[in-house]
Amino acid sequence: MTENKRRKSHPYREIWRQYKKNKAAMIGLVILVVILLIALGADLIVPYEKVISQSGAQRLQPPSAAHWFGTDEYGRDLFARVIHGSRYSLFIGVATSLIALVIGAILGASAGYFGGMVDSIISRITDVFLCVPPILLSLAVVAALGGNLRNLIIAITISSIPGNVRLIRSVVMTVAEEDYIEAARSYGASKKRIIFRYVLPNAMGPIIVNTTMSISAMILSAAGLSFIGMGIQPPAPEWGALLSDAQAYMFTAPYMLIFPGLFIILAALSFNLVGDGLTDALDPKLRD
Repeated sequence: MTENKRRKSHPYREIWRQYKKNKAAMIGLVILVVILLIALGADLIVPYEKVISQSGAQRLQPPSAAHWFGTDEYGRDLFARVIHGSRYSLFIGVATSLIALVIGAILGASAGYFGGMVDSIISRITDVFLCVPPILLSLAVVAALGGNLRNLIIAITISSIPGNVRLIRSVVMTVAEEDYIEAARSYGASKKRIIFRYVLPNAMGPIIVNTTMSISAMILSAAGLSFIGMGIQPPAPEWGALLSDAQAYMFTAPYMLIFPGLFIILAALSFNLVGDGLTDALDPKLRD
């Protein structure tokens, strides 16, 4: 009885207890925390001046004590560019996922709760966008708006909204049939209050998991667009742009590919592992 009361009183503690059981998820969390600390403390780790400082005499230097990751074709310190590039990549991944979540929650919850004509209109528009592969849709938007940070975020957000709408709609439709929703209707709660006070909070489990795992997809999408020159433009040190710059030197200076690529892999992997851990931790069927 005491244990049951403790679990009910501290739901977040129980989620954390379940999460810790997943060793891979814990490894992913550690990697993610390290990458976030690197991004937040980039200026403390290495000054931004080294990101843009060029030196013809230092060009294409291999990793050494002076330049841990070596230098690029302009003699810029690759370690500084990778470290500061983490800010761009993580910001894009988190910002696009959160914006898509908010818009997807509003549209998906409206479609799932109201049904009828509202559901039909939102679902048909969503189906149209889902017919186009997300990366192709992002590419089309960037091509139309131009390549910069703002337009890249807009493009990736637009491509990820339809998937969020469909997921949240299905979750909300399930939650809306629960008895406590009927009870809220019976005592006269407004539809807005029911959606934002009862429906969405009780549907947050799969939504949080999907958002966490989608961040890795957003990072990869941003890197892919920057790699083909349709994303963030030089001299901004975004990871995908660094890979694009390195492709001409992949045989003579392979370290230029290895280090940015490694950070992209670790960032994407960490978010996926954390998402897997949250899937198990938030699933009541897996709790003991």
